[in-house]
Amino acid sequence: MHRLLLRLLLPPPVLLLLLGAALGPPGSAGLEPISTGIAIGAASALTGYLSSPRFYCAFVECCPGEEERPNSTVLRQNLDNKLFGQHLAKDVILKAVTGFVNNPNPKKPLALSLHGWAGTGKNFVSQIVAENIHKAGLKSKYVHLFLSTLHFPHDHQIAMYKEQLQKWIRGNVSACAKSVFIFDEMDKLHPGLIDAIKPFLDYYEQIDGVSYRRAIFIFLSNAGGDLITRVTLDFWHNGRDREEIQLKDLEPVLSVGVFNNKNSGLWHSSLIDRNLIDYFVPFLPLEYKHVKMCIRAEIVSRGNPVDESVVQKVADEMTFFPKDERIYSTKGCKTVQTKLDLVDI
Repeated sequence: MHRLLLRLLLPPPVLLLLLGAALGPPGSAGLEPISTGIAIGAASALTGYLSSPRFYCAFVECCPGEEERPNSTVLRQNLDNKLFGQHLAKDVILKAVTGFVNNPNPKKPLALSLHGWAGTGKNFVSQIVAENIHKAGLKSKYVHLFLSTLHFPHDHQIAMYKEQLQKWIRGNVSACAKSVFIFDEMDKLHPGLIDAIKPFLDYYEQIDGVSYRRAIFIFLSNAGGDLITRVTLDFWHNGRDREEIQLKDLEPVLSVGVFNNKNSGLWHSSLIDRNLIDYFVPFLPLEYKHVKMCIRAEIVSRGNPVDESVVQKVADEMTFFPKDERIYSTKGCKTVQTKLDLVDI
């Protein structure tokens, strides 16, 4: 592949031109050994540079090397600018991912389980994390997205799915140690299926000669959303700010809740039983003000100036609960794009 790239980028005439500069015009009486040597040396150095992995990876996506570290400042900025109303998730994700990628010797892969109702930002966060590790994000050949209803649809084929899943993970981590695996719709996953990846999340240095300690696993689930909402609503009724909610207020309840929930995909899972999931990350229900933030961000992303009357109009089209108090958006920010399409900007 390197040789083919060199032929395309550095055809023989280029080397001949370099040599020609030293040889002089046609018909000249003789050669100057020093000049010729310099030209040949320059051509050799240029060829060596073009054949280096660094140059090659400027044109073809390569797996990040051991010395390459994602930019934590960029990760923080993306979370600040794109994720609204999720102080807990933002803090946990930033610290967990930054700490993991900067650890020269992690003892196991990073496993994050993101929980909350639809439209609260779980998919957004997984995308931001993927882009922080691999520039192409979800389009990267080293980022792998599994959808339960698409990739694992049939109950009677669980044994086959388990075998395939292990092969997929083994093959992809062998190709790139810093692979990212995202499992969406965990609440629709057949109970017991996810346990197939337990060996890859455990504290093994290697399995059959392959180390999985640099990989990242992210699980997305709506399961536990009711528990999160209940705690958040209690804070509201007690006159406390949502920013006062701490991880310790939710994580223990969340881990037990999804472990005992048959619709969580982690029902009685060994991943929880063996403490292999590093963080259960709660995504709080979004309030009216957070929905307006999403609307503004969507308007800006379309290249339009923000018109607060439009923001207000779209926000008023959203539905909120509880019915009497109308505190939280029933769909988070999930339908903001479609609602905005109906409004003239």
